[in-house]
Amino acid sequence: MYIHLGQNTVVNDKEIIGVFDLETTTVSKITRDYLSKNEKKKNVYYVSAELPRSFVVCEGRRIFVSHLSPGTIGKRIKSVKETASELD
Repeated sequence: MYIHLGQNTVVNDKEIIGVFDLETTTVSKITRDYLSKNEKKKNVYYVSAELPRSFVVCEGRRIFVSHLSPGTIGKRIKSVKETASELD
C-alpha cells in the first residue's frame, strides 16, 4: 500500500527504510553530510515548499523531505499496515 507524504507524493510502504525528524537528526554532522551528499546526487525530493519537518529514506537511495511531522507519517504507516492485515 502507499503512504501519502504530502502534496502529490506517495511512496510504497514496503520501500520505506526510515522516517526521521529533521529538527533532532540534523544536529549531527553525519546526518547533515548525508543529506548534503544525496542532495548533490539529486536523490533528495522536496515534497512541499512549506517548512520541512521530516525526511523519509526509501530504497533506491531516494530521500523525501516533507512538511509533515514524523509522528503523522508514522500514524499513516501504522494505519496502512493495520488495513493490510485486515484484508489478509
